[in-house]
Amino acid sequence: MSVRQSLLAILDQGPCYGYQLRAEFDRRTGSTWPLNVGQIYNTLDRLERDGLVEKGDVDEHGHVYWEITDAGAAEVRDWLASPVQRAQGTRDELAIKLAVAATLPGVDVSDIIQTQRRSSLAQLQELNRAKYAGASPDGPEELAWSLVVDSMIFSAEAEVRWLDHSEQRLALHPHHAMALELSTDKPKRGRPARAEASVASEKAR
Repeated sequence: MSVRQSLLAILDQGPCYGYQLRAEFDRRTGSTWPLNVGQIYNTLDRLERDGLVEKGDVDEHGHVYWEITDAGAAEVRDWLASPVQRAQGTRDELAIKLAVAATLPGVDVSDIIQTQRRSSLAQLQELNRAKYAGASPDGPEELAWSLVVDSMIFSAEAEVRWLDHSEQRLALHPHHAMALELSTDKPKRGRPARAEASVASEKAR
């Protein structure tokens, strides 16, 4: 999630100072992605360095108002008009954990899956309770909050389905057949062969 573009988009509506920016971000995301003030100001410093924002007026309380530049407004337009590009590989901790655990001798992956499923289902129930306990999404803040919570619910549901799928796949393979001992081969420098093939495939598209 891009804090940079989100803050720029808010500043495109008018000048804001740091704490105000954090409050506006919370209003638009239902406080589901809390930002600390240090993160806000670090981002503003980088945006200023890149010529996308500039310092404006200072009020009687010493608040420095940040203003978007023409270049910043253009970046907001580009961001809103462009699809979000997902990374080719995965950095998902759960997927990596199961992939590694499935190859470790003496590890019962089904126990890991069951533990994770209980946690994922508990999170899903909590999200659903929060959604139904909230007010109907009549106002803009409530609607923004519900959109983010719906996304989290769909992600949790997908995780549970993936865990079920993984458990079924692993059940087809005896665990001793999946275990990998440490290789005695000396690894070569450079990119692994599978990664090279993936890069070559991407370039060919």
